Amino acid sequence: MFGHEKFEAYQISIQFLKVANKLLDKLPRGNAHIKDQLKRAAISIPLNIAEGSGKTEKNERFRFYSIARGSTMECAAVCDVIEIMDNRFQGEVEEAKELLERVAKILTAVCVKKG
Repeated sequence: MFGHEKFEAYQISIQFLKVANKLLDKLPRGNAHIKDQLKRAAISIPLNIAEGSGKTEKNERFRFYSIARGSTMECAAVCDVIEIMDNRFQGEVEEAKELLERVAKILTAVCVKKG
């Protein structure tokens, strides 16, 4: 098992990616821009956590965790947009945002420790 796989924020971000993929599959045609935005940001979270975990210098590690945190916030905003556009996705959005909130809390705590 790789080190990043033990990190709770990574594990939750993978859970979120699964939820996001289900949501992406349900979005109707004509939402390519929203789908692309969510897909890229959702993938960015675990990838940046993993890359940060592989860095030996603290500042580099925190830089990647900070990027992952930003992508987490972006995903939450995209979820809000999706729900506003079509409230049929309220349940999926709530589940997604609960996972995102957990990731954000962990990454925020890690990034604040830096200072």
